[in-house]
Amino acid sequence: MLDCETPFPWAKFIQRFAVVCLLMGFRPVSAADLEPCQKLFVAGDYAECVRLCEQALRDQAREEEWPVLLMKSLLATGRYPEAQSVLADALRRHSPGIRLRLVGCEVLHANGDTDRAREMLEEINLRGGAGRWMDRDPPNLVALGKAALLLGAEPKLVLENFFDQAKRTDPNLREAYLASGELALDKEDYQLAAKVFGEALKKFPQDPDVHFGLARAYAPNSRPLMLQSLDTALGYNANHVPAMLLLSDHAIDAEEYAAAGQILDKAFAVNPWRPEAWAYRAVLAHLRSDTNQESQAREKALKFWPTNPKVDHLIGKKLSQKYRFSEGAAYQRQALRFDASYLPAKIQLAQDLLRLGQEEEGWQLAEEVHQRDGYDVAAYNLVTLRETLSKFQTITNRDFVLRMSRREAAVYGDRVLDLLQRARAFLLEKYGWKLDQPTIVEIFPEQKDFAVRTFGMPDNPGFLGVCFGRVVTANSPASQAAHPSNWEAVLWHEFCHVITLGLTRNKMPRWLSEGISVYEETQANPSWGQAMNPRYREMVLGDDLTPVGKLSAAFLSPKSDLHVQFAYYESSLVVEFLVQRFGFESLKQILHDLGEGADINDAIAAHTEPMETLEGDFAAFARERAEQLAPGLDWKKFKPLSPDSGAAALADLVEKNPTNFWALTDYARKLLSEKKWEQARAPLKKLIELYPAHTGHNNAYTLLAAAQRELKETDAERETLSKLAALDAEATDVFLRLMELGQTAKDWPAVAQNAERFLAVNPLLPQSYRYLARASEELGKTGSTIQSYQNLLSLDPPDPAEVHFRLARLLRQRGDPAAKRHALQALEEAPRFREALRLLLEINGELKNPGSNAPLPDVVR
Repeated sequence: MLDCETPFPWAKFIQRFAVVCLLMGFRPVSAADLEPCQKLFVAGDYAECVRLCEQALRDQAREEEWPVLLMKSLLATGRYPEAQSVLADALRRHSPGIRLRLVGCEVLHANGDTDRAREMLEEINLRGGAGRWMDRDPPNLVALGKAALLLGAEPKLVLENFFDQAKRTDPNLREAYLASGELALDKEDYQLAAKVFGEALKKFPQDPDVHFGLARAYAPNSRPLMLQSLDTALGYNANHVPAMLLLSDHAIDAEEYAAAGQILDKAFAVNPWRPEAWAYRAVLAHLRSDTNQESQAREKALKFWPTNPKVDHLIGKKLSQKYRFSEGAAYQRQALRFDASYLPAKIQLAQDLLRLGQEEEGWQLAEEVHQRDGYDVAAYNLVTLRETLSKFQTITNRDFVLRMSRREAAVYGDRVLDLLQRARAFLLEKYGWKLDQPTIVEIFPEQKDFAVRTFGMPDNPGFLGVCFGRVVTANSPASQAAHPSNWEAVLWHEFCHVITLGLTRNKMPRWLSEGISVYEETQANPSWGQAMNPRYREMVLGDDLTPVGKLSAAFLSPKSDLHVQFAYYESSLVVEFLVQRFGFESLKQILHDLGEGADINDAIAAHTEPMETLEGDFAAFARERAEQLAPGLDWKKFKPLSPDSGAAALADLVEKNPTNFWALTDYARKLLSEKKWEQARAPLKKLIELYPAHTGHNNAYTLLAAAQRELKETDAERETLSKLAALDAEATDVFLRLMELGQTAKDWPAVAQNAERFLAVNPLLPQSYRYLARASEELGKTGSTIQSYQNLLSLDPPDPAEVHFRLARLLRQRGDPAAKRHALQALEEAPRFREALRLLLEINGELKNPGSNAPLPDVVR
């Protein structure tokens, strides 16, 4: 029997027949009427395909493609024992080739005969190594490559020397493209998979398997394209069960559980015993807390292969994708009990454990998978990430384990811990929850590292932070170089997830989880979170408002990035509606019921009103909120004027529509572009009067402040920007300008306030620390001043000598011996720095009259 853990010497084998393969062409292996039958199979007419194959075998057809096609058709329809009988007969009647044996392995696995399947793989191994010329045609070469992968050959060698070789010899061999794409998918190289299936699509534009492969490649990052490809695949083969299963998988992700069940019904009509379909049934039962149905579905999934590790792996993987990591991990452990070498379960378990905070075992499993399969992308990424994390600094207290890069931890680690502590105290009391374990928070300066820790793959932009339960991951401002988000708001948002996921035992729909977190942002700070704006107003009053029951799907397949943000906003608006209409205690009761396993619709109905009624009431609430946005403004849009149109043309439009938001904004912008600063003030002040809460792009505050700056109206500019700063928590340019103006006016409380605002967005730039240090010094806050100068030094300021000097002077006032070190460092940076030299002499007691302007000695010992 073949030992699957003993590597086969594929390199020597490949060298022996590679040259031969180059010389070979396609060898027809079927009778004239085999090709139409193959087309029937691809199109999903399995019953007719079975009938024709059986007829051909009764007529003594000698080509092994007939039993191969018959077995594949029987497998597609769940007739596994019959497929095994066909295999046994074919092995007696034919001289079985590579492809028949390879399909035979699949048949034997489907029937749970794993020992015989391993023996058949060994037979393929021996036949492939014998160097038989008849086994070197492109179809057999693909089959040998598939067998090589099952035997543990290196994927890169298989791709280059089997699949690519077959494509070069026969560029029209669909199986070679399908095998190459499948290999890329197995290794989670979705970009390569999309490329391979895209090339195949040019040659086989009506092949459902190609469209299905492309759908799988799109699944992780482009759900709309995935759905389009699945629709096309099912158009060419309405009985394509794998496509149905992926569609059901998507419906589960979108929390459209009834739709997922209906899709599975269609799959069962084709194949009543497909293990994956029953695994999905088990997932649906688990999500509705129906343990009996879950157990029955799992038993049916394992009917023909009782130790199939793929079943428990799939169930567990889907549960983990629903944030049920503990339950998911339990299923992966069961899969590994069936087959301890099943790497997909092992790497999934590794990720589950890391997300549960069980790090020692999680990292160990990732390392084991990497050692067994160096081409497993997820394992490689995790092993590499572990090296990065080993260089992080860990800051701990009773409630948190905070990990950051050493540089960032030195600069703002204490601020992070303080923010988290405040969030914990406030939210635990508000929601009546207790945490019995510290929360792990990891902040990554590199987006790719955040993505690997969070998703297992480096390419998953668009997320600021993610909470798994007691583990939170976040991007640092360093990973958002252009426009960082307010990291304080992000961490408050994510810690709110810690509370709500704990309350519900991770059993809550995404829209409610995100909605509560955004809602709590605005409760903590009105300038955080999201608010109604002109674009959202248009979406609410248009066709973009999603029914509450389908709101989670809006996160999964958005039309655009704007629609993702709108999904967050709408979710928070639903929560606000629930709290306003039914009270905060009703919201807490809904969370409690979800934790007990209640369905979301039942929980909402029990404490508010039936979902159907609630959806209508919420839609009315949302429309009213939209209509209340700056009610004094006219929101009608006009056909854009020519770009060459001057301010005069827009002035005429404003005269006819004096309260139109778009006309007033365009008119003011045009006046500013023509440097008509004085004239621009009137439309901008009107906009602020009618819409004082506007903060977005081209808001009136920013434009008016620009005009006031040009007109040298400093006090007015400062007043305008101060109003905007109170509304927008991420307006770093505004905060910086206000620090500058405040320092000029010696308004030190204002300077300190705007420095703190700036640091809540980007604590990694030196300007804000310089302003904060100066303001704190003027306000007599020595501790804050010292901390600000120390942070400034960590950021490599352009004038380190001055910073060291100021820090030394402050430390000396406190009697801190570190004062001498900083005085010396100031002189090291600037040897002629006389004030630093005087300070050093004072510290050493070598200056007779400290504080005087007496001449300094020529030599200092």
